Amino acid sequence: MPKKEKTAIRSPKNKGTAKHLVIVESPTKAKTITRFLGPEYVVESSFGHIRDLPKSKLGVDVEHDFAPQYVIPTAKRARVTGLKKLAAKADRIYFATDEDREGEAISWHLQHVLDVPAEKVERIAFHEITPTALSEALAHPRALDKHMVDAQQARRILDRLVGYELSPFLWKKVTKGLSAGRVQSVAVRLIVEREREIQAFVPREYWSIEADLDKQGTVFIARLYSIHGDVLDKFALTTKEQADAVFQALEGASWSVSDIQVKDTKKSAPVPFTTSTLQQASHGRHHFSAKQTMMLAQQLYEGVDTGAGSEGLITYMRTDSVNLADVFLKEAQAFLANEYGAAYAVGARYYKTKSKLAQEAHEAIRPTSIVRTPESVRAFLTEQQWKIYDLIWRRAVASQMPDAKFESTTADILPAKDGLDEHLFRATGQVCVFDGFLKVYETEIEEGTLPKLAVDDPLLLKELKPLQHFTKPPARYSEATLVKTLEEYGIGRPSTYAPTISTIVERNYVQREEGKLKPTEIAFIVNDLLVEHFPTIVDYEFTAHMEDDLDTIAEGKKEWVPVIRDFYGPFHKNLEKKSAELSKKDFSVEETDKLCEKCGKPMIIRMGRFGKFLACSGFPECKNAQPLEGEGDSAPAADVEPCEKCGASMVMKRGRFGPFLGCSKYPECKNIRNLRDKKIGMKCPTCGQGDVVMKRSKRGKTFFGCNKYPDCDFVSWTKPEGIENTPSVIPA
Repeated sequence: MPKKEKTAIRSPKNKGTAKHLVIVESPTKAKTITRFLGPEYVVESSFGHIRDLPKSKLGVDVEHDFAPQYVIPTAKRARVTGLKKLAAKADRIYFATDEDREGEAISWHLQHVLDVPAEKVERIAFHEITPTALSEALAHPRALDKHMVDAQQARRILDRLVGYELSPFLWKKVTKGLSAGRVQSVAVRLIVEREREIQAFVPREYWSIEADLDKQGTVFIARLYSIHGDVLDKFALTTKEQADAVFQALEGASWSVSDIQVKDTKKSAPVPFTTSTLQQASHGRHHFSAKQTMMLAQQLYEGVDTGAGSEGLITYMRTDSVNLADVFLKEAQAFLANEYGAAYAVGARYYKTKSKLAQEAHEAIRPTSIVRTPESVRAFLTEQQWKIYDLIWRRAVASQMPDAKFESTTADILPAKDGLDEHLFRATGQVCVFDGFLKVYETEIEEGTLPKLAVDDPLLLKELKPLQHFTKPPARYSEATLVKTLEEYGIGRPSTYAPTISTIVERNYVQREEGKLKPTEIAFIVNDLLVEHFPTIVDYEFTAHMEDDLDTIAEGKKEWVPVIRDFYGPFHKNLEKKSAELSKKDFSVEETDKLCEKCGKPMIIRMGRFGKFLACSGFPECKNAQPLEGEGDSAPAADVEPCEKCGASMVMKRGRFGPFLGCSKYPECKNIRNLRDKKIGMKCPTCGQGDVVMKRSKRGKTFFGCNKYPDCDFVSWTKPEGIENTPSVIPA
């Protein structure tokens, strides 16, 4: 266990005997900081933002330099009153909100709302909640960074202008309940365009040739590498006939080793976590969503009771920097030498941030103390908290360890027949000779051994196998790959990834399906509308350029008002033009030859927030509406028993809460069945008695489980057919 730090910090000199007021955003953070401060300090929480734009109106004066009209929400008024009373009595007020743009903006709003003299206010910031960090922050207070405030204010106003002006347009032209956003609409476009790539994909056939070879009882695999000296690409053999020709040409050949090459290779230690890479690793290893990952990391940052009081276990988790503090680098080398030996402590490793402007924080995500190992704190954390802490600790430690070293062997194999040796096969093997960082941070490494081989060694052919393959379509985005792509494009910043994904899921543009993000029907319609009529809003380069402008504002190199004006003028003019030109019929109404069974008027296909449905054209006099029985929404559901009420087939339909099974005889038979009752045609691999059925978690994620639950607890995030991994435990 780590050495205990002092739990009290002396009050600043010459500050008198009155209380010093420290204000943070979170009550958990306040509780942790209180433990480290002496009785001269009162630590209070603002519970997040205490002032914001109004919900009921635009709240931005577009005629007067986009002046924001901030209000104090009703729910925050009592909190503001209490903070004002404390501030009036304090001789010094410290704003200790997070050191990013949003934290700076919260402090700026507090200064305005509390209405206290500027000379009473100090801004302190720290990247970890420890006594040392707090002492350093109190010893070096600074003024509020107005440039950072301006950048955050510009982002808030931009998002408000887009959301509050474009969303009502979508309501009028498509359907109620829709929304658009400067970053969310770009994320939806990425997902929609990937889905269209999948839909348009045509599989392409190709073949490979493998040989199972025996060297004195040890069998290994070699693959056809070249013919007549020409190295084969993936599509060199595209038909069975071509593969059979190679197979026949090699029949009766004698096999031997023609060349051996052995070389040393290495795998570099991983870079410490930034926000996006933590979200990607957390999703890949534990299936945590970006939102869930950030929530757990926030808890670890703000403080967890480890038996002797609340302590911050990790540094600030919203960052795009990969720098590590010198104190951690020194601590890491001592720890590695002591725990693993001198071979694993080869000196501090420094990493250069690739992000164009890493401004959200000055340091990567790391444990506040390297000697606070995951096992030493496991008893004090929930299982999910521990998984995130373990991941962060191991990644930070691994970043300071030496590279893993391997011995890679390449063997060229010649099958000779009738004096000809036109076909060359190649076998490869890799053996780890020094684990380096892999000792604490496992990654996927392909390891394979070859028997001891020498040039001209004869080999026995056990089997020659022509293998047929088909190219696969691009995979749908997972949360991890979407975050990675947004970061590569320069769209959004660390604090925006998780809320962006949550928003597009909550607003039914995207559904989680088997760990992937699948666009809904409404996503295609809205995306196509925006791409055609508002291309700037969903343009990747434009959105990234806007992020660069916000960064430049934060650096004090640009004023925020001209940036907003340059965007809003063309945007608003185009919005007015499209509002006049476009009709709702262009996007949300299709005629049918079906008649309403209630009033006899034609039925039409309308677009709702949750997709298309049939409605009477006589609305609102006739309110008859029913699910659309069309391709996709009413496709026969495979492996499902017939309707238990009338015997007709059950079909897949889509409603407000996602897909469900409905009777094909609707409206005569209105039987419906939840998808969690849908069998996939497989017995449970755990108990062998129950059937595997599709289910949906509390967070709306699709998973598969045994219908004998709770007697059998088998669950899997992916369809079990061919699954090799142990089923994941579904988070509560």
